[in-house]
Amino acid sequence: MRATILFLILALLSPATHAQKSADRLRVVWRDAIAVIDPYYNTQRTGLVLAIHVWDTLIYRDPETLRLKPLLATSWKYVDDTTLEFTLRPGVTFHDGSPFTADDVVYTVNSALADGVAVPSNYAFLAGAERIDDLHVRIRLKRVFPAALEYIAMVLPVLPRAYRERVGAGFSQAPVGTGPYRITRVDGTTAIDLERNGAYFDGPKGKPAIRRLHIDEVADTAAELAALLGGHTDWIWAIGQEGSDALGRDPALLVQRQESMRVGYMNMDAAGRTGADNPLTNQKVRQAIMHAIDRTAMARQFMPGGSRVLDAPCFPTQFGCDQAIAAKYEYNPAKAKALLAEAGFPEGFETEMVGYLLPAWQAAIQAYLAAVGIRTRLTQPQAGAVTQRSIEGRNPLDLGSWGSYSINDASAFLPVFFTFGGQDYARDPEVRDLLLQGGSNTDPDVRRGAYSAAIRRITEQAYYMPLFTFVTTYAQSRTLNFKPFGDELPRFYLSSWR
Repeated sequence: MRATILFLILALLSPATHAQKSADRLRVVWRDAIAVIDPYYNTQRTGLVLAIHVWDTLIYRDPETLRLKPLLATSWKYVDDTTLEFTLRPGVTFHDGSPFTADDVVYTVNSALADGVAVPSNYAFLAGAERIDDLHVRIRLKRVFPAALEYIAMVLPVLPRAYRERVGAGFSQAPVGTGPYRITRVDGTTAIDLERNGAYFDGPKGKPAIRRLHIDEVADTAAELAALLGGHTDWIWAIGQEGSDALGRDPALLVQRQESMRVGYMNMDAAGRTGADNPLTNQKVRQAIMHAIDRTAMARQFMPGGSRVLDAPCFPTQFGCDQAIAAKYEYNPAKAKALLAEAGFPEGFETEMVGYLLPAWQAAIQAYLAAVGIRTRLTQPQAGAVTQRSIEGRNPLDLGSWGSYSINDASAFLPVFFTFGGQDYARDPEVRDLLLQGGSNTDPDVRRGAYSAAIRRITEQAYYMPLFTFVTTYAQSRTLNFKPFGDELPRFYLSSWR
């Protein structure tokens, strides 16, 4: 708090610089630094945002209608239940001038299936790809996977085979794509410069109106607020209530809010990955935690503008996300204490809580748990470190958020946490098998039934607490035309100056 106030004072005292309209240079500040820019080797939302500007996928999902449109592919068809054939757009070139062909698509699919990619569950449906000729390629699926086109549209940016093989590990320092912007400079995890791709083809993304983007990656929210209030940037996002109130009082700035597909969560170590004697392996303890936290009050306080408390661990619009079937846990600290006593912990217990949510949110959760006797040691590294610890099975109580890579299907949420991957702290074979069934059947009713059964068991067992949906707050100079979308993907290639 004191640091925030200091930054705001400095911002107000510093000489303001005008928005970079005259220089045709949009200045962006965010705090989630991208350690590895290669889109297959980072999990950050900022990495995905950068990817849609620098790379293209075969298919484009319209952010307004969610309809799929041709992008690098002009058309596609199912050859059989597990084979998709794409006709590619002719005349497209990468930023280095090399032609885009079917070889790049085959290479991309193989790269997505390689060991070490950041989110292997995004590509678990892929079996491989084969070139037919320069402009035709087939992608093979491991199984029937109804959401395949949605995933291909959202998480399969096409890489340049020849260039990437030539530069190897240097790809993240000098990346090349086909997208509407090309990266001209990467300064570690501090700054990224981009310039409009003058050779960009006519497609659904359109040709950018703004010539240059400059991204500064800063340490915390206070630095973001100071940059915008001081006139040193044109756009920030994902700011808390305190910051948005301060920005809203500045007539030169515009604050916008938009509910997104991102869901805050607390994952609980039901499987005992952090130790067999972990109290969280007891179902009644987990149910007590579900009753101990007033999620409605948190959503109202920390997420104004349309946040919803969820019962099922997925976003309501996603196919298969049956909120009605989920077990319900109202805020009831007395019931939480009774459940702890029944579980053999009448005086509560101590454990570690690890997270990267905003400090005020984590402090609120810590206070709610303390009120029923659960004393938590709060560890707050940056998002990437929390995720790595989670994958290694080191977080007894794991706080984070999941945006499903903006894929509107429950297969982009539930399997990440419940199919024995790194972030699965339940390790329940029944849930795993139901999710595999839901993700591999062409019958919508069968899919819905499998996902509903999985959601019922997950929530009855209290493996995982969905907190509330995120309402993303964007703040910008009023000289900028910027429209937020519900998929939480800022599209600067659609922005312009007023």
